[in-house]
Amino acid sequence: MSKGFWIFLVVGLAVVGGLIFTMLTATQGAHLRLEGKILKVRVLALPGSAASIVVVDFRVTNPSNVPFVVNSVTLHLEPAKGDAADGNTISKSDIDNMFRYEKLLGPKYNDTLSLQDRIAAHKTADLMTGARFELPESVVNGRKSIRLRIEDVDGAAAEVTE
Repeated sequence: MSKGFWIFLVVGLAVVGGLIFTMLTATQGAHLRLEGKILKVRVLALPGSAASIVVVDFRVTNPSNVPFVVNSVTLHLEPAKGDAADGNTISKSDIDNMFRYEKLLGPKYNDTLSLQDRIAAHKTADLMTGARFELPESVVNGRKSIRLRIEDVDGAAAEVTE
């Protein structure tokens, strides 16, 4: 094998590697995703039952070039002891009524994220959601973590963890 062959091989591999790198970075904005963090978690015990309402305020950013259209929003809670639980998501109108009549929750800071809402490309939004958990308030307050899962209509999903 001659010296010319090895030079040609190295140059060829460098060019192919450069093309692959350029292709991956040029299409990065086409990959639909959300990034975010949970800002505040509020818990309201329901009287006469061992259930609680959990309201989560969060901030999400859509770094992609396409809007994120919400298909589903779910909350998942991991208690300190016992099995993890999925909450029953509360509708936008029910959350509005809750804040109107249940002053123990405090003020409503953000809009409620619901089905078919859009998070525009390259935008950041402060939003909220709520769910009912069949767990007492003390278990919810002593949790390991709470995870918010937002799914797009095209199947892409984002998870934001406390």
